[in-house]
Amino acid sequence: MYAVIRTGGKQYKVAEGDLLRIEKIAGDADAVVKFDEVLMIGGDAPKVGRPHLSGAKVTGRIVRQSKARRVLHFRKEKEGWTRRRGHRQPFTEVRILSITA
Repeated sequence: MYAVIRTGGKQYKVAEGDLLRIEKIAGDADAVVKFDEVLMIGGDAPKVGRPHLSGAKVTGRIVRQSKARRVLHFRKEKEGWTRRRGHRQPFTEVRILSITA
């Protein structure tokens, strides 16, 4: 069985035991999180919500909070002027524990 959830403005297809990297959410490592915005549950008898399924829940455990690799932005102008900037996007790694319909 799998589910499609929405968190951080993105949609993810998840199954039990999956390790998922999502936009940062509040919580410490080993905290349990619940995703209530379940858009679809698939399997033998799929259920599609309009837009959400009422009563459906996906629970997960936060594995770690970290930052992604650095993304560099570099600009160079004709007059010898340069600018170098970087950004590290924070993320949360979550292991999916259960899917309930």
